[in-house]
Amino acid sequence: MDTRPRPRVAVLHGADRPPAMAPVEGRAEIRYTTADRLRAALDGADVVFVWDRRSTALAHAWQAAHAVRWVHTAGAGVGDLLFSELRDSDVALTSSRGVYDEPMAEYVLALVLAFAKDLATTLRHQQRRKWQHRETERLSGSRALVVGTGPIGRAIGRKLTAAGVRVSAAGRVARRGDPDLGDITPMADLRSALPEADWVVLAAPLTPETTGLIDAAMLRAMRRSARLINIGRAGLVAQSDLVDALDAGEIAGAAFDVFADEPLAPSSTLWGMPNVLISPHMSGDVAGWREELVRRFQDNLDRYIEGKPLLDLVDKRRAAR
Repeated sequence: MDTRPRPRVAVLHGADRPPAMAPVEGRAEIRYTTADRLRAALDGADVVFVWDRRSTALAHAWQAAHAVRWVHTAGAGVGDLLFSELRDSDVALTSSRGVYDEPMAEYVLALVLAFAKDLATTLRHQQRRKWQHRETERLSGSRALVVGTGPIGRAIGRKLTAAGVRVSAAGRVARRGDPDLGDITPMADLRSALPEADWVVLAAPLTPETTGLIDAAMLRAMRRSARLINIGRAGLVAQSDLVDALDAGEIAGAAFDVFADEPLAPSSTLWGMPNVLISPHMSGDVAGWREELVRRFQDNLDRYIEGKPLLDLVDKRRAAR
């Protein structure tokens, strides 16, 4: 019989609770809570499971987290959790790194193919029962620049390379001959790398340095035939500059899965642009993804109870830079 004390876990969720929690409930005292009740749920809690990965409520309620020793997020990124009190504390922070990598890479490949093969026009013509033969683009031999060299960016690089695309990247540190991303340009030199790319894929975290990274000047540096794909963070792109660039024909198209205000307002200009593909923040969400996220937390909870090192531990100082 396991006589170890059961940890008290505050589970921060939105409209929906995490599924398949029975194994977790069997090993811990679970306090399900929404943002408005988080402060009370944190009182005496050892662990916080941030299921609502877009919530910023933990930062506002942190003063009540005096007993918390570990925070786990259901997201791959931890930007919203790097508030100073948590960053500077001894509290462990873990992520769900790896769950989204391959699905998001598949989604990017699908978007690239949709543009290259002009599938949007094909669907429009089908709906109108219109037969119009067209030529499309060859994907093999085209060039992609992946902005962001983390696990998701690397998975994207591998998928595009497998499809015959010549991949390079922009990241923190320059490197030649990376096995997943080819030659990596330092982010400070991004503008010089843009003119070579047919596809510019944004997979970087949102930091003070990357906020508004793709602005009017960067868009003008891109090829007129290039497409911009953002599956990273909305704040990476100055949206008004993007709309102007698309209107002026400075780039050929854009695909966006993330927006500053979600859902995207029906009044947004982007909806009506024929050279824009819009999806509702779903690039990493495949069948079974919620259950996989819970299994990741469960595995780490078992390790926490047994005193083993936690998996996917975040270097908070490095991540904040």
